[in-house]
Order: sequence, then structure tokens, then C-alpha cells
Amino acid sequence: MLSRILKPHTDTAYFVLRVVFGLLFAFHGAQKLFGWYMPYPIEVGSQAWIGGVIELVTGLAVAAGFLTTWAAFLASGTMAVAYIQFHWKLQGGSMLLPVVNEGEPALLYAFVFLFIACRGGGKWSAWQDG
Repeated sequence: MLSRILKPHTDTAYFVLRVVFGLLFAFHGAQKLFGWYMPYPIEVGSQAWIGGVIELVTGLAVAAGFLTTWAAFLASGTMAVAYIQFHWKLQGGSMLLPVVNEGEPALLYAFVFLFIACRGGGKWSAWQDG
């Protein structure tokens, strides 16, 4: 019964998911690039700065539905690298667990953006992927 009630709203729910995750991701990029609420400055040209550029650009593209598949795929890969390199650090034992290495946001972004890359922009997107 609940499925029948929710199914007609699938496109709207997906649109909201895409916009919210895209804008949150873009804010992380803007935070790095412009120093908003950062405990330390990010050096221009550093890996973190390049990550910030990717986050800002792909986040805005996903939110707008512009080349969504490509942008979400790049965002997903960026977060997979962030999880492995900055959270897990290829350490054994409990460091693999996101609750221990504080990598839950990176994993969530990686997998949600992978889903978005697979599904594309959806009904309300600025540019349909082909």
C-alpha cells in the first residue's frame, strides 16, 4: 500500500535528492576554495584545493542537472579516493570501518553520486545526458 502512495512521487523525490546532494557537495567545495568556516587555509593548487574545485563544479552541475552522469561519476570517484586516501588510509583492522575513520560522509557521497550517475539527470534537468 505504501508503495502505491509513494510511487507517483518517485521523480520528485529523485529531483530533491539530486539537488540537495549537489548543493551540499558544492558547499564543501566553496568552503575549501573560499575558506568559509575552515580551521586552516587550503593552499591553491594543492590536492585539497583541486578537490574543492571538483566538488564545487560537479556539485552545481548535479544540482542543476547539467551533464549529470559525467558530473556525478566524477564526484563519486573523487569521494572514493577521499575515503581511501584520507579516511581509511589503507590501514588494517578497525580503521576500515567508517564509524572509526570518520569517513561516513565520503562514502555516502561516493555511493549516492554513483547512483545519480547511473540514473542520469532525471525529469527536471538542465541538460539530458545522452
